[in-house]
Amino acid sequence: MKCFITGANGFIGFRLTERLAAEGHTVKCLVRSPERFRELAHLQGVTSVVGDLDNITALEAGTAGCDTVFHMAALAKPWSKDKSLPFRVNVQGTENILKASQKTGVKRFVFTSSAAVIGPSPEEEPIDESFVRTVPFFNDYEKTKHQAETVVMEYSRGDLETVIVNPTRVFGPGKLSESNSVTIMIDRYSRGKWHIKPGDGSCVGNYVFIDDVVSGHILAAMKGRAKESYLLGGSNLTFNRFFDLLAAATGKSRVLIPFPVRLMIAGAALLEWQVNVTGIPPIITVPWVRKYMNHWSLSSNKAVSELGYIITPFTAGVEKTLQWLRSKQNE
Repeated sequence: MKCFITGANGFIGFRLTERLAAEGHTVKCLVRSPERFRELAHLQGVTSVVGDLDNITALEAGTAGCDTVFHMAALAKPWSKDKSLPFRVNVQGTENILKASQKTGVKRFVFTSSAAVIGPSPEEEPIDESFVRTVPFFNDYEKTKHQAETVVMEYSRGDLETVIVNPTRVFGPGKLSESNSVTIMIDRYSRGKWHIKPGDGSCVGNYVFIDDVVSGHILAAMKGRAKESYLLGGSNLTFNRFFDLLAAATGKSRVLIPFPVRLMIAGAALLEWQVNVTGIPPIITVPWVRKYMNHWSLSSNKAVSELGYIITPFTAGVEKTLQWLRSKQNE
């Protein structure tokens, strides 16, 4: 494949770029500045295009000569001073690159959305891509990702085929950023620095190993049906089960203090209020707390059956993650 990737500096995007380069594909990466490309510059067959999602010229230069686009760049922060930014980046930015892809003759467009668009699940029984959402979106990220999915589907016509992938809670070796928060939690637990359990620990989440998500993107580009969505997930676990398995993997059973939902909401509200005083963006907001206090039990059977997607067991993924974390500590 000859690929153009947005969001190559992100957790998933960086690992995808590494995999594509290792497999001999040609890759162009959209970066906001030459400095942002330094960590990728050593990869064989990987080059940069400087610009952003508002820069039509850069998008056309990036997509030119490519048969496949992986659009991964997004604004996923829980809070933004500029309230119009999520829509401009996640929706208008997506349409900009779709227009460029259509103009330059791209054949396959893989859009990285989120499992948050599909859920939450009413109970612990897994839901899939066909589920009709029954509750409003919890935050601007979910809302704008849903809007972007609609735009992506509308552009799947003529020679341009679009496919959507919806990763769940991703963890594993890679950049320790907001989008890799599960790995940060695993790291802190292993070092005895994680002390809380959200709510009573009974809410279900779906946790997926990074290598699976990277493979799922490539499989979607090669085998995905046009105008279809694919959940890229892993294991459905309650918070209680998540921490039990971490205890077994690390050999360290930590005492975790249940953090009542009402206190979590109060704390998040305080963080939102203090922005006006300190200017420091909150690490979480009330809508994001409410999101995580729902079940997110999800099925990836469609990706398994149609794409050949393979799920790494949670325990195996955690062991690989812990090995990587230990290696970093020894550097």
